[in-house]
Amino acid sequence: MKTINVTELKAHLSEYLRMASRGSRIIVKDRDEPLAQLGPLEKKDLPWRDRLAQQGRLRRGTQNWRKLRISRLERGIDVQSSLRAVREDPSEIRRH
Repeated sequence: MKTINVTELKAHLSEYLRMASRGSRIIVKDRDEPLAQLGPLEKKDLPWRDRLAQQGRLRRGTQNWRKLRISRLERGIDVQSSLRAVREDPSEIRRH
């Protein structure tokens, strides 16, 4: 654990923040009295959706999935033939 004065922290803030993000703990003193502690954030076991949302890699939707109702189609769809058509020519997706 490293100990520094406030003036040292002000002069080299980005360096100490980098050290803290890598796992170092830094005690900041003001007139030889401990004032604050810098260190890495505690890792929480978040669900993958929350982790990705925090990182900005996922935007949460606003759909209320509990109220969603799925209705039947008026006509049947031959899924296998649709998949075959897409596999033969993936650039063209045909509707049957």
